Amino acid sequence: MKSLILAEKPSVARDLANVLGCNQKNKQYIEGPRYVVTWALGHLVELKMPEDYDKKYETWRMEDLPIIPDRMGLKTIRKTSPQLKAIDRLVKRKDVQEVIIATDAGREGELVARWILKRIQWKGKVKRLWISSQTDRAICDGFRQLKPAAHYDNLFQSAVCRAEADWLIGLNVTRALTTKYNDPLSAGRVQTPTLGLVLDRERAIQSFKPEPYWLVKAAIGPITAQWQNKKGEKRLFGAEEAERLKQKISGRKATVTDVRSKQKTERQPLPYDLTELQRDANKIFGFSAKKTSNVLQGLYERHKIVTYPRTDSKYLTQDMKATMAERVKAIASAYADEVRPIAKQQHKVLANHVFNDAKVTDHHAIIPTDETVYAADLDSDEKKLFDLIAKRFLALFYSPYEYDTVEAVFDVDGEMFSAKETIVREPGFKRLRQQDEETNRETAVVQKGQSFQVKNVVTESKMTEPPPRYSESDLLGRMEKYGLGTPATRADIIEKLVFSEAIERKNGKLFPTPKGKQLIELVNDELKSPKLTARWEAELESIARGKGNAQAFLKNIREQAHRLVSEVAASKKTYRAHNLTGTKCPECGELMKERKTKDGKMLVCANRECGYRKRREAKLTKRRCPQCKKRMEIHKGEAGVYFQCRPCNVVEKADRGKKVPDKREKQRLMKKYEKKEPVGNSMADALKAALEKKE
Repeated sequence: MKSLILAEKPSVARDLANVLGCNQKNKQYIEGPRYVVTWALGHLVELKMPEDYDKKYETWRMEDLPIIPDRMGLKTIRKTSPQLKAIDRLVKRKDVQEVIIATDAGREGELVARWILKRIQWKGKVKRLWISSQTDRAICDGFRQLKPAAHYDNLFQSAVCRAEADWLIGLNVTRALTTKYNDPLSAGRVQTPTLGLVLDRERAIQSFKPEPYWLVKAAIGPITAQWQNKKGEKRLFGAEEAERLKQKISGRKATVTDVRSKQKTERQPLPYDLTELQRDANKIFGFSAKKTSNVLQGLYERHKIVTYPRTDSKYLTQDMKATMAERVKAIASAYADEVRPIAKQQHKVLANHVFNDAKVTDHHAIIPTDETVYAADLDSDEKKLFDLIAKRFLALFYSPYEYDTVEAVFDVDGEMFSAKETIVREPGFKRLRQQDEETNRETAVVQKGQSFQVKNVVTESKMTEPPPRYSESDLLGRMEKYGLGTPATRADIIEKLVFSEAIERKNGKLFPTPKGKQLIELVNDELKSPKLTARWEAELESIARGKGNAQAFLKNIREQAHRLVSEVAASKKTYRAHNLTGTKCPECGELMKERKTKDGKMLVCANRECGYRKRREAKLTKRRCPQCKKRMEIHKGEAGVYFQCRPCNVVEKADRGKKVPDKREKQRLMKKYEKKEPVGNSMADALKAALEKKE
C-alpha cells in the first residue's frame, strides 16, 4: 500500500520525491515504491462566487446586496481543474491508503490542502508533514514525525474564517461602492485601514505649517557644544533671541559643570521575521515587500539555504541549539572572515536569549539551513537578501556591543551648553556591519571644573519639517503595529492598493492618489479603523490556537456585512472619477477614462455596461532600449514593424523573418514561458476585470 503526498507546488513535490526515492515521473505526479507525490498549483479550489449561487449576480446591482449565502460553497478553479481531477483519480486508486498533507506549513497552506480533500470527498486517513526548511535532512526528519491532520483542525478553521470574512466584507462592500458611484472602487477589511494610514500621514503633511528655528553652537576648548535649556530643548524660535544669545556668550569663559559617563551594552539583534526582513530590504536595497517575498521564496524552495519564510517569530526553539554549528559551517565558504572567530570559540552561541520556545508559534525565525551555500549560484538580489539573513544569524555568535556615552556640560554666563560623544569599548556583533565603524572614535577629554574660552559662536537657521511620507518599510511597520494582515499577506495588500490606483510609488515613498483620497471618504468609518481589523486578526489567531469561537466570529462578520452595505447605500457622499477625459465613447457617448497599464495608457468607457476601450499610446514591449534600458514601444510603419524608445528616440527594426505575434500567438507564448504554477482566484479576477475592462 502507498501514501499519497500532496505538496503545494511542483518544485516542492520534486524535492520530496527525490528524498523519498520516487523516480517514476508522470505528468501530474511522481511515483515510488512507497509514495505517490502530487501537487496543487497554488489554490485548486476556492469559495463560490455570487453568480455560482444565482446567475442574477453576474450583474452588479445595489438592490441585490449584501450577498450572504446560508452556507459558503466551494468550487473548482477552472484554470487548474485538470490537476484537481488528477488528484481525484490518485486517491481512488486501490493501493492508496492515506494522504499526507505537505503543503506550506501555515494557515494558507492548510487551507489549500483541506479544500482539495473536501472537494474530492476524501474520507480516509490524513497525516500532516510540518517542516521549516526544504533540505533533505529536514524532509527526512519531518516524515519520521508525521502527525494526524486533526492536530491542525483549529488552524484550518482559522483559515476558513479568514477566507469567508474577506469574501463577505470585501466582495459586498466593493460591489456596493462600485455600483453606488459607477467606478471600480475596492475595499476590504485589511486594505482599507492600510489605505487610511497613508491618508492620515498625507493629512498631517498637508496641514503642517513650517516654522523657522535656530540652533546656537560654540567651540569650547577641544569640543563643539550646543546650547540647550533646562528641559533639554535645543531650538530657539526667534532670530533676535538667537542673536542675543550669540552676543552674550561670544568670548566669555565656559566652565565644565559636569561630565557624565555611562557604560552601555547593546544585545545582539534577533534573527529576522518576514516583516522586519522586508522592512530592512526596502530601506537598504529599495526592494518592495513583494519583491523581498519572491526572492526569499527562491532562497527557501530552490536553493534551500534559508528556513521557512512566512514567519512572525524572531526566536528559535531550545532543541535548535544542537543544529547551530552545522548551519555556521554551511555558510563558512561564503563568510570565511566572519566565521573564523566563531570557529575558535567552538561555534558557541553567545546570544542565548534567542532560544525561547514560548515565543515560537508555527515557525521559528528565518535563519540559514545546513545546506552548503554556493554564492556563485545566487543572483544579485538573492545575494543581497541572503547577506542580511546570514549576518543577522552570525551576530548570535558574537559578543554584545559595548560602549560609553560621555556628556560634558558647560556653564557660559548662566547659559547651558552640552556635547555628547560615544566611545566604543567592544565592537562585538557590530564587527559584521561596516557602517557602524564610524562610531569607534576617540573623544576629547575634559574634567569637571576646567575653564575654556568660548570661540566661533555660530547660529544655524532651520525650518521645522512635516512628518515624512511613508516608505514601504514604514508602512509595513505601521501595519505590524496595528495587526493589519499577517507577515504572509502584507506585501500583497500593498500591491493591491497600488494596482487599484489608490496609492502610488514615487522615489521610494507611497503617495495617495486622487482616487485613494476620495475612496477613503466614501468607505464606512468602521472599516477604516485599524483597531477593528487588528481585533479580527487577534480573533483569527485565537481560533487557530483553539481558544476562539469560529461560529461566533462568522456570525459577527455577516452582521457587519449587512450594516456596511446599508451605510453605503444610504450615503449622500459624491464621487467623481479622477481620470475622466474629454473624449467621448464612440459606442455609447459616455466620457472615456484614462488608465495606466503595464503596456501603456488606455482609454476605457466610463459606462461599465459598455466596456469599449482603445489604446491611447503605443504598446510597450519587453524589448529594452540599449541606452536607457526602458521598455520600447512597438509601431508599424511603411517600412514594417519597428521598436522605438520614446525618451531616447532610439529606433530599432523588428527582427527580419519574425512576424509580430498576434493576440492568439501571444497567449500561446505566455503559456509556454510563464511559470508552471498558476494561482487562481475568482474574486481577484473579478476585481481585476472591473478595474481593467469595465472602467
